[in-house]
Amino acid sequence: MSQEILFQSHLVLGYVAWLLCFGVYLWPRLKVMNHFEAQRAIATIHSFRFFGLVFILPGVVGPHLPGGFATFAAYGDFATGVLALLALLTVRMRPLFWLFVVMFNLIGAVELVFDYYHAIQVGLPAVAGELRAAYAIPILYVPLLMITHGVAFYLLLRPLGKELKRSAPPIDEVRCEGVP
Repeated sequence: MSQEILFQSHLVLGYVAWLLCFGVYLWPRLKVMNHFEAQRAIATIHSFRFFGLVFILPGVVGPHLPGGFATFAAYGDFATGVLALLALLTVRMRPLFWLFVVMFNLIGAVELVFDYYHAIQVGLPAVAGELRAAYAIPILYVPLLMITHGVAFYLLLRPLGKELKRSAPPIDEVRCEGVP
């Protein structure tokens, strides 16, 4: 089996495994959380994307890893990871938190799509062995990142109606000062 077929098979199977895991263990919990807590959990997963800088670290990746892929992927992951960390650091400043959540999801999702595009353009599947230790990133980590970006967008666009109903006290428990 060629290196290209192995890489593509691993990539597809990475998505299948994460979709199964996500559907059974993560989605049932995320969908019942309030929006803030769910986005905070997703930001925590993405806060490790600084690790993408290994794509430009000599010795970790092979010398023939296409630069057109490595540089963009490294700095795009780094930027997304920093934005996710900033979201986590601003949890007590909700407007900033939400700004960073939107930013890391937009930049991160676009970056992953461009990484796939660049990988195809430079023929990365045919030289996937040049990823060396970083081979695990696109196979094991990127599928989870892409899935959680999709979920983050879904949650950002989902109406708050159910969440507000859950968090609001029943009408008979609401009391006003000075009203008998």
